[in-house]
Amino acid sequence: MVEVKNDTQASVDADLAGLRLDRSDPTLLHEQVAAAIRRAIADGEAGPGQRIPQARDLAAVLGVNRNTVLRALRLLRDEGLVEMGRGRAVTVTGTPEAGSVTAKAKELIDFARSRGYRRDELVALITRLP
Repeated sequence: MVEVKNDTQASVDADLAGLRLDRSDPTLLHEQVAAAIRRAIADGEAGPGQRIPQARDLAAVLGVNRNTVLRALRLLRDEGLVEMGRGRAVTVTGTPEAGSVTAKAKELIDFARSRGYRRDELVALITRLP
C-alpha cells in the first residue's frame, strides 16, 4: 500500500470524502475512479468552479497509479464535467445533467458510426428533427 502524507489525505478527504474503489469489481479502475468523481459531483460534494485534488494526491489516497487517475480525469474532461488546466489544476466545470447529455451524445455517435453514418450525416439528421 502507498504511504500517504497526512495533509494529502486530509485534502482529498475534505474534497471527495466518498471516493472508494472495489478491487473485486470487474470494472476497470479508471472507470471506477471516474464513476466515483461523477457521483461526488452528482451528490453536490464537488460543484462547478470547485477544484478537486490533483491526480497525484487522488492516486496516493486510492492506492492506484497516477496514470489511472489521469485516464479517469480525461474521461470526465471529455464528458464536460472537469477541466484540466496547465500544471495540475483540475476544476469541476459541469453538472451531472450536462455530463449525462454528453455521455448520451457520445453513445449516439458510436451507435450511428456502427451503422455506417458519418458525424456530418448524424448532425444533418438531428437538425431535421423537430
